[in-house]
Amino acid sequence: MKTIKFIAKDQREKDFSDTLKKRVNEYFKDNNISQKGNFWMYLKAFILLSIYIASFCVIVFIPMKAFYAVLLAILMGIGEAGIGMSVMHDAAHGAFSKSKWVNSLFASTMFILGSNVFNWKIQHNLLHHTYTNIYGFDQDIETKAGIRLCEYAPLKPYQRFQFLYAFLLYGMMTISKLFSDIGQLIEFNKSGITQKMNYNGKLQILILITTKILYFSFIFGLAFLFCTFSWWQIIIGFMVMHLTAGIIMSVVFQMAHVVEGAEQPLPDERGVIHHEWFVHQLRTTADFAPNNMFLNWYIGGLNFQVVHHLFSNVCHIHYKRIAPIVQKTAHDFGFVYNIKPTFRSALKSHIFRLIELGGMKF
Repeated sequence: MKTIKFIAKDQREKDFSDTLKKRVNEYFKDNNISQKGNFWMYLKAFILLSIYIASFCVIVFIPMKAFYAVLLAILMGIGEAGIGMSVMHDAAHGAFSKSKWVNSLFASTMFILGSNVFNWKIQHNLLHHTYTNIYGFDQDIETKAGIRLCEYAPLKPYQRFQFLYAFLLYGMMTISKLFSDIGQLIEFNKSGITQKMNYNGKLQILILITTKILYFSFIFGLAFLFCTFSWWQIIIGFMVMHLTAGIIMSVVFQMAHVVEGAEQPLPDERGVIHHEWFVHQLRTTADFAPNNMFLNWYIGGLNFQVVHHLFSNVCHIHYKRIAPIVQKTAHDFGFVYNIKPTFRSALKSHIFRLIELGGMKF
């Protein structure tokens, strides 16, 4: 596996990194609070898991008209997205709790969503967070389903219309993960990443296949046994759930890195990015809608993406308080803190980037 080195251009970048870490650590020390989750984090996990599980149980065990079942399938998708962004995400980063086993437990909620925790930790924690927005390293900006997300990816003629079809395909995110996990894990095994992380590749494949079988057996098995709906109606409900979750999570993730001002730098021929790693995160990441209380709660602080990338080991319930510290420190050292003031402005910025990356000129 190739690696990239981050080398500061000057002392100012090193001083920024040191000062920022010092100021954030002082915030927690001065206020005598833990960097991890608290009661409110556990309550949020309970609420989101309840939305997902309770909606499923009602669909399966209580006879109803198809219209109401579809509404509950949408609610399941909302719960699924919330679990992925607000529960699993923090736990997989080790930020949910001080306890390692609690983090492992809540990271495992990934399995009840039909995906794989180990794959996520490699793709997201290792590759995306280390090599943010670097083409060929960060899989999040690779071309997916014909959507060009990086300026260095090959450009196809039809991609000039991607700003029109991208959002339809975003909904396929979680559905595609249900089936692409195995290929992705085989790729990680072949590249040596799995072994480098001291994991047994064959065992991880066995775990992945077993959890997939259990997921499909549970979600379809109960539905076929107890639902009054036909098999094709059950499949439609399953698709509605995943389409809802997929479009929510995809849009949130894209508005943090594929927007105006979020750079996509390449390393030089020696594999070096000529910026300190903290500065690299500032250059490639964006916040949005910091004052939207609903988003702050529901999407797990992912609208404070700059803070998350700089301090991913800190629970997202602290991001709103940390963000001004990061923003002031960036200003003090003359660095840009990329922030879109509202959800609407961030969405608009992402659409503009889709147009640009599709090869269309304004």
